[in-house]
Amino acid sequence: MSTDRPKVVAAACDGACSGNPGPGGWGALLRFEDGSVQEFGGADAATTNNRMELTAALTLLEQLAVLPRDPGLSIRTDSKYLIDGFSKWINGWKRKGWRTASGGPVLNRDLWEALDAARIQGLPLTYVKGHSGDPDNDRCDAIAVAFSKGQVPQLAHGEYGGLMVREPAAPVDLAPAGLQQLLSRLELADRLAQGGYGLSLMELAQLVEMPLKTLEAREGPWRWRDWEVVPAAEGRWQLRREASGSGQAQGEERQDG
Repeated sequence: MSTDRPKVVAAACDGACSGNPGPGGWGALLRFEDGSVQEFGGADAATTNNRMELTAALTLLEQLAVLPRDPGLSIRTDSKYLIDGFSKWINGWKRKGWRTASGGPVLNRDLWEALDAARIQGLPLTYVKGHSGDPDNDRCDAIAVAFSKGQVPQLAHGEYGGLMVREPAAPVDLAPAGLQQLLSRLELADRLAQGGYGLSLMELAQLVEMPLKTLEAREGPWRWRDWEVVPAAEGRWQLRREASGSGQAQGEERQDG
């Protein structure tokens, strides 16, 4: 296992398909403890949503096999098909010669066999509800959907750059992709503040895009852009929107995101 890179602290994947079967795409990402991100994605002209979900997860397992990992790492996905197949059904399928309980052949056997061979002990799959405001799930979905539409997303390899898509058709007059991604994060921060939701340290790191080690050193309230970040119960953090014009110069935390 390589020790040249910092530990992976978050992993997520998603798949998309238009028509099911039809043109599909998949997206995946890894977040490292130094705040850097590595993203992956691809397309298939004739596939299914489930095959794209499995392909995305397989890519992550192959990458994680040679990378240092945080002990609490899990792969986050909104596919219950992937989770149940990988953690429950696959043992029964193998015992029955890759037949289902009803006797039919297991669909996507090639990918299931590859996933089983790439399995990493102690690395679970965790369910996250799709389109629920989870930043990493939303990001993987955006990559997958872009590929499924024949677009070419620019994937991050280091500092997070946002989803930049090159359209095969005529260019569309949009705001710069980095600003679009920033707006999504700020809108999410507002929703979290208004709802009074508590964030784990990992979730906070994903939102503000700061290294986990930097956040671990924080104790009392601190400022991120237009929000005060305050400690809450059970080691969680909450966002509170600051009134317009309040506080000190915004440049104090500018280096934090």
